[in-house]
Amino acid sequence: MNAAQRSRRRLTGMVRKESLQILRDPSSIAIAFVLPIVMLLLFGYGVSLDARDVRIGFVIESPDGDSAELRAAFDESEYFEALVFHAIQPAEQALRHHDIDGIVWLRSDFSHRLHAGLGATVGVIVNGVDANQARITEGYILGAWQTWLNHYAERRGLPEPFPIALEQRVWFNPAVRSRDFLVPGLVAVIMTLIGALLTALVVAREWERGTMEALLVTPIHIRELLLGKLIPYFVLGMGGMLLTVAMARWQFDVPLRGSFAVLLAASALFMLVALAMGLLISIVARNQFVAGQVAIIVTFLPAFILSGFIFDIHSMPWAIQQITWLIPARYFVSILQTVFLAGNVWSVILPNAAALALMGALLLALVRRKAGKRLE
Repeated sequence: MNAAQRSRRRLTGMVRKESLQILRDPSSIAIAFVLPIVMLLLFGYGVSLDARDVRIGFVIESPDGDSAELRAAFDESEYFEALVFHAIQPAEQALRHHDIDGIVWLRSDFSHRLHAGLGATVGVIVNGVDANQARITEGYILGAWQTWLNHYAERRGLPEPFPIALEQRVWFNPAVRSRDFLVPGLVAVIMTLIGALLTALVVAREWERGTMEALLVTPIHIRELLLGKLIPYFVLGMGGMLLTVAMARWQFDVPLRGSFAVLLAASALFMLVALAMGLLISIVARNQFVAGQVAIIVTFLPAFILSGFIFDIHSMPWAIQQITWLIPARYFVSILQTVFLAGNVWSVILPNAAALALMGALLLALVRRKAGKRLE
């Protein structure tokens, strides 16, 4: 038997050992296949950045035809659920008790000032506790008001309030569903958990159980040892990715406009980066509890917060934006959202893939250096 065959046998044995370890550990299977389902269901159904059925208190002090038309414009909108008040005081009380999210106030002289050309004022009060929700609500109210104003001018043969007609189109996510934005990014978070968290425990577990010394006295080379630990978790992570993508497509109806082959290649590249991060943590920590905590802080939390998965990177402070360049999930989330929603946009895919490849090469080189076959 030549050296190549002996090396292949040692690698096969190491892969088999790690595969059996995974099968005997229910937590690994749960993290790889149960956790993605739970997170997808939570984010797909329980988390939404959309503003639908916003509760608006419509204060009409003197009901008439004009106020009824304006209220009808809000009733016809899918974004509002209008509750009518005849005085501002009960509406303000409802806003304080969080029964409504905003107030549209038509004062008693609204119609008189409108017909007299004196400038009818509509009061708008929005609950600003949730700043993002407040901005969205304010924008929806202004949009509904402008639509009604244009129809009002058209019905009466009056000149348009503005000599500009806005034709609005939404690219890539025409339904404006936050689910289509969140679910693709969730693939990166799930793969980070599977790759980094599980791999962060593998070498530390060997040290804790005292089996690392037994491995170190065998003829196995360090390259074979590392590959034997990476390959099973790579397969496990790609399986979790395929499950996540399948649920995104058929459970949540998220479009996949790009190539599945591109998605698969980018996922494999990111999986290598996540595995390298986890393995490096495991080699340095040598303790499963410490390795798990470090993996969550160094890999999962940045992937969740600083990758653009939920929070727009360009809205972050400049210093935080610079830190995001060090987060591998940032590049993968960009690829995911592009492939799912826009298609194969190579000007986005290739630079981000190159960044992942560079990170993977550096991390694997660091793992090889730190994992010298020796006892310290």
